[in-house]
Amino acid sequence: MAWVEAELREQPLALERFLAAETDRAVEIACGLIQEGVRYLLIVSRGSSSNVARYGQYLFGTANRLPVAFATPSLYTVYDAPPELGPAAAIGISQSGASPDVVAVLAEARRQGRPTLAITNDPDSPLAQNADWILPLHAGEEHAVAATKTYLNSLAAVALISTLATGDETRLRELLAMPAAVREQIESSLSLADGLDRYLDAESGSVIARGVNYGTAFEIALKIRELSGAAFEAFSSADLLHGPIAALKPGRPAIVIAPSGRTLASLHAAVEKIRERGAGMIAISDDADFRSAADVAFPLVPGVPEWLSPLLAVIPGQVAAVRLATLQGADVDHPIGLSKITLTH
Repeated sequence: MAWVEAELREQPLALERFLAAETDRAVEIACGLIQEGVRYLLIVSRGSSSNVARYGQYLFGTANRLPVAFATPSLYTVYDAPPELGPAAAIGISQSGASPDVVAVLAEARRQGRPTLAITNDPDSPLAQNADWILPLHAGEEHAVAATKTYLNSLAAVALISTLATGDETRLRELLAMPAAVREQIESSLSLADGLDRYLDAESGSVIARGVNYGTAFEIALKIRELSGAAFEAFSSADLLHGPIAALKPGRPAIVIAPSGRTLASLHAAVEKIRERGAGMIAISDDADFRSAADVAFPLVPGVPEWLSPLLAVIPGQVAAVRLATLQGADVDHPIGLSKITLTH
């Protein structure tokens, strides 16, 4: 079994390990980070971690009513013009904690006296050394270049901080129940992977979502590009109705992420456009009516609230990325031109 598939299957245990180790300790972190006087959050990240940041933008916005800004690392490392952050708290997200430009942003935030948090799988990394608080991911060593369990645990870390900052016990119970739902989702998605074989020759496609799963769309598109080289792009269903709709055509499948909740109705409009333009459709949803409109469907485990659905919805995308790459004979553990740690400056 390839490393990436083995690590995909390890995600329930990794998530369980993280929640058991960090839930109690993270209360102090949440209170210290989102303290009185903090008016917005600045998140710095790269790659898959930036898709976690997109989730954080929706989660902190809805649950904590805090705006989230994404850092521009080149201002710090190329232009030598770091902005004055004002009433911000800063979060650095990096599975390795080694990228110099991510480290530079967090270090500058700390120099300015702002509260700082490092979310990383390596608690001894440079990123961790430049933070007031460290939230280790406890994912274990990740051998595959394509992140799976570190991505999922990073989502959980963001969800944990947001939840503890609200003091909402119901949301905390929902989060702590997620390892079992993730396990069920993996088993279900792997059992349906061969339905994707019809897209063996697809060289490009779209991944469409909205709201809390906007980052999930980017992560799935990234995983497919990383492993198979197929040029999948992510779009908001709202943006799709503008210029990007030209990307929908026969031979370019569209993956649509549509969990039950606030965004489901708007995604039905995207389905109509996909059908009008003759593109194949892959649905990731817990809604039976929505799945019935698709050529291939991956059911989501029912009963999971929308705010936690990204922890499930990414799994069919991980499975799809591995399946399509394997069918094409790609080395999924060593994608061409990629390495596990990317040292951007």
